[in-house]
Amino acid sequence: MLIGEDVSEQLDVEPAKFFVHRHIRPQYACRACETVTAAPIPPAVIDGGMAATGLLAWVIIGKYLDHLPLYRLERIAARDGVTLARSTLAEWVGRIGVTLQPLADRLTARLLERPILHADETPVQQLDPGNGKTKRAYLWAYMGNVLETGSPIVVFDYQTSRSGAHARNFLGKWEGALMVDDFGGYKALFGSQVTELGCFAHARRKYFELNEAQANPIAQEALVRIAALYAIEARGRGMSIAERAELRQREAQPLLVAMHDWLMATRMTVANGGGTAKAIDYSLKRWPALSRYANSGALPIDNNPVENAIRPICLGKKNWLFTGSHFWRMSSMISSGTPWVLFQRPVASTTTTGYPS
Repeated sequence: MLIGEDVSEQLDVEPAKFFVHRHIRPQYACRACETVTAAPIPPAVIDGGMAATGLLAWVIIGKYLDHLPLYRLERIAARDGVTLARSTLAEWVGRIGVTLQPLADRLTARLLERPILHADETPVQQLDPGNGKTKRAYLWAYMGNVLETGSPIVVFDYQTSRSGAHARNFLGKWEGALMVDDFGGYKALFGSQVTELGCFAHARRKYFELNEAQANPIAQEALVRIAALYAIEARGRGMSIAERAELRQREAQPLLVAMHDWLMATRMTVANGGGTAKAIDYSLKRWPALSRYANSGALPIDNNPVENAIRPICLGKKNWLFTGSHFWRMSSMISSGTPWVLFQRPVASTTTTGYPS
């Protein structure tokens, strides 16, 4: 007689398994019309290639979400007795990029429809053929505003320098508010078409580093004032844009006015050239851009969202060390916190060795 049961659960995992899809296409001959017909070849990402979509997804996820260089994926496959040459994997990565080009274009177009964007850039090392060394290139990151509805989009634009011309070329005729740090490459963008937003996290960092080096009462006071502004933002995080605008107008605006007055008065008491003066000067020089967020419920207070989006790239750089060429522009979409990495079409013809590995 069963009187009950005990139930226990264990979490397990089934590692990736390699298997073969076999497509059998019968051929039929018609004696009357003297023709031979067969079922059409199933569509494939790479025509005539041996890789099914699942294998291609495994390669691209391993490389760009798990940050595994291709030689590690090569070894993982070898453990299961599957030979995947690194050159073949690199070729697949390039072909996937071409196939996903329409999606990458669409993501970029949708991003540029948004009125508020974040921008930042991170250096990467790129091979310098013929010199036996690497040179510095950059991934320029552009991200939608997380305070707006919809999944945020992040686009990484690979360029060979940190010239502000790359940002101007990418944004083109875009109009809106752009959140950036104090890098001079963005300055030419700002005017009637693009409004500058300053990053309060960067301003705070100046005081934090100053106080970390040596206890500094002025820096500590600045940190307390900035913390009060962020406490207001934390309370407004779940609000609508209209509700957040009212909250900022009622509570943040008076704190910003008081902080600006305190900075101006404190600066008069600080000698030029020191760390305290430099931290205050950074805030005062950027004050219109720093305080602009409080005029609206939609504008972000800092550039942290795009900096967080760049962090996985920084992790990847520690693993793959350098890229093979400048021919690829990378974009990603973050949906429900999960980044999907895409590649855009190469801007010039490449060989297998031209792809990053």
